[in-house]
Amino acid sequence: MNAQAQGKQNLLIAALCGAAVVVLVALYFSPIWWVSLKAPNYPEEAFPDGVRIHFHMNGVYNGCKKQENRQIQEDVALDCVHEMDTINHYVGMYPIAAGAPIERAFSPFLVTLLGVMIVGFAVPNKNARVAILAVGSVVITLWMFMAFHTESGLKYQNAGYIEALVTALDQDISDADDEPEQLSASQALIARLRASLKESGVETEEPKDTTSKTVSSKQSLIDNLRITFEKDQERKKSDEAWKGNSAQMLTWHYEKTLGRYFNNPAEIKPMVGTLGAISQVIFWGLICAMAFLVVGTWLWRPFTWLLVLVPILLPVFFVIDYAGWLWWFGHNLNEMGAFTVKEFMPTVFGQGKVAQFSTHSYPYFGFGLMVLLSVVLGVAALLRRNQTHAHG
Repeated sequence: MNAQAQGKQNLLIAALCGAAVVVLVALYFSPIWWVSLKAPNYPEEAFPDGVRIHFHMNGVYNGCKKQENRQIQEDVALDCVHEMDTINHYVGMYPIAAGAPIERAFSPFLVTLLGVMIVGFAVPNKNARVAILAVGSVVITLWMFMAFHTESGLKYQNAGYIEALVTALDQDISDADDEPEQLSASQALIARLRASLKESGVETEEPKDTTSKTVSSKQSLIDNLRITFEKDQERKKSDEAWKGNSAQMLTWHYEKTLGRYFNNPAEIKPMVGTLGAISQVIFWGLICAMAFLVVGTWLWRPFTWLLVLVPILLPVFFVIDYAGWLWWFGHNLNEMGAFTVKEFMPTVFGQGKVAQFSTHSYPYFGFGLMVLLSVVLGVAALLRRNQTHAHG
């Protein structure tokens, strides 16, 4: 292959990898999977999709829409995450927010790492590739350290993750009836948080522009978590101070989530301790993995294929993780549930049946973006493979 043809192929590979990074960013903010429960006591007129929730990489969100017809007038959409938690707890199932807490907390760093790996693969020059991986790894390490182990580190997390934490703890926040109808769900949440903060003696300023609105919204969410945390410590007569970082939030939020319906400290505390230990292993393990990736790419050329293979397999990793957590929910039923049922495996894909409820579990457009990511990177990998073979 001559230099001109090789140059064109490198540009094509770079373009494909650039498109893959755009898709990766888009899928992070998209619903990847949806689950719905349908039953006679949830009529189709009010619940056309049943009690529906959406799984994102950084949290679980409401999948129910506001209904407006002759028979039904809703000011805001029913919070179906809360509704599904309420249904599930009767059989002893923990709240949905108890699932994948580590994956959600580390998701921005993992996705950013995948993006760095894709960019590294796009670069044909070995030294430049290693430099990109090294710089990217250092930036991710510093970002992750600030988020997990510095004072007020939560501000380095994305707003969607923090919003999901707040709504998981304060589901009834959407029940206020004095909110203007034209507000979006997110705006309504922020407005109610402001009212809650004001009642607690915390004054907040109205945002003046789009940028300050984003920052103020995130800070309002963090302030809500801080107030809830401090009240919880006061109730428990604990002297633990608010640090406001992801490490503290991960274990505290998990403890609060597990005890939402089943307040059994003897059972919950060991689970929280295990989560804390695993989160530290993941934190340092991810740093070691990035170092290994940089050194491996520098010393061994075939190691470069790992940079594209891991992102290509993202849909497989997601389905395995999703199925694993469904198994956990169905095989870790709390004895304090109102009804006793045998351990079971919830439906991963398709339709199932649990008591009077029909369950529906299907991929959403975010998973389609995952598959698209795999296809685009697969083409880029084939082009690189042909290029490598042409050089012998």
